[in-house]
Amino acid sequence: MSRLPEHADVVVIGGGVMGASAAFHLAEAGVEVVLLERADLAAGSTVKAAGGVRANFSDALNIEMGRRSLDAFEHFGERPGQDIDLHQPGYLFVLTRPQDVLLFEESVRLQNQLGVASRMLTPAEALALSPYLNLDGVLAAAYSPRDGHCSPESVVLGYAGGARRHGATVLTHTEVLGITSADGTIRSVQTSAGSISTNAVMDCAGAWSPSIAAMVGLDLPVTPYKREIVVTEPMPQLPENLAFTIDYATSFYYHREGAGLLMGFSDQSVPAGFDLGRDEQFLERLAELAEQRAPAVLEAGVRTGWAGLYEVTPDHNALLGEWQGVSRFFYATGFSGHGFLQGPAVGEILRDQYLNRQPFIDVSPLRVERFAEGNLRPERNIV
Repeated sequence: MSRLPEHADVVVIGGGVMGASAAFHLAEAGVEVVLLERADLAAGSTVKAAGGVRANFSDALNIEMGRRSLDAFEHFGERPGQDIDLHQPGYLFVLTRPQDVLLFEESVRLQNQLGVASRMLTPAEALALSPYLNLDGVLAAAYSPRDGHCSPESVVLGYAGGARRHGATVLTHTEVLGITSADGTIRSVQTSAGSISTNAVMDCAGAWSPSIAAMVGLDLPVTPYKREIVVTEPMPQLPENLAFTIDYATSFYYHREGAGLLMGFSDQSVPAGFDLGRDEQFLERLAELAEQRAPAVLEAGVRTGWAGLYEVTPDHNALLGEWQGVSRFFYATGFSGHGFLQGPAVGEILRDQYLNRQPFIDVSPLRVERFAEGNLRPERNIV
C-alpha cells in the first residue's frame, strides 16, 4: 500500500474523473504528483453519473472540451489503456417548444463551425433513432451522431492506473484537513495520514470543492443538488443503437444500459444539500414523464437505482482556473452535470496551466472572478 510521501510538486484533491485525469496528465508529463481521495476512487459523483459523453452544447468552450474529450474516450484503450465500454449511438435532444428549436438551431450552427457533425432532424427522423418516442407535441430534434455513453468508473480507474504507471502516488481513504500557506504561497497539505509539503494544489473535489477552497480563503459558488437514476430490467428487442434520448423541456432521458435502460430526469424541486436518500416520489414523477414521452419503457421493471450529486454554479457552467489569491491553487469544479464528459480535456488543461503553457483553448472566461465581474457565461444545453 502506498504511503504519503514527504513532498510532491502537485497535490490533487478528489478521486473522481477530474482528479484522476489531472493526475494522469501531470504524471505523464513528468510532474511529481500525489492524488488524494477521502473515500474510494470514483466513490463521489463520478460513479453516480449517467455516463453520457457529448459535444452538443450551446457554449463554444463546452463544445471544444466535449470534442477534445471524445477524442480521448475513443482512444482510451491505448492511452491510458482501459476498456471503458464506449458506445456512440449519438445524442438526441427532443424539442417540443418553438424557443427550444431556435436555441438548438443556433447551437448546431456553432457546433458545425467548430467541427461537430450535429444536425437538426424532423420528428420522423428522431423516431427512427429512438423508437420508444411518443411524437405528440414534438416539433424537431437535434442529433449529434458521435456522442454516446461509457462507464464512469472505468474511466477513473483507467486514469488512476495510468497515473500510477507514470510514477504518481494515489491514496484513498486519506482526507484533507487543511492547507498551509505563507507569503501568498502554498507550503503544505495536512491530511489524515500526515502532512505533505507542496507548492501547488488542485481542487477537484466536485460538490465538496468549496470546503477545500475555503482552506485558502477562496469562495467557490458551487451548490450540490441530488439527482436520481434508475436502470430497468432487461427489455426484449431493445434497439442496439438506441440514441441517448433527452426530452429537453422536461429533462427526462434514457439510454441503453446493458440489456435494459438507464433513465432519469433533473428534479428541480429537490432542495440543495448533500442528502442522497432515495425520494419515494421520484419513481412516480419519472413514470409521469415517461408516460408522456416514451410510454413503452414503462413495461420494464426497475432493477436498480441510485442518487448522486450535481455540483451547480449560478450560470450552469464550470469553474476552471488558477486563483490569484494564493499562488498555485487551481480549481476544476461546478460542472453542473456535464463534468464527467469533460474530464479528459480538463485534465489536459490543468496540466498545461501548471506547466505555464497555453492549453488547447483559452478557458479564462470560466475563472471564478467572472461572477464578481458580472461576466456570467450560461450553458443552455443542460440535462
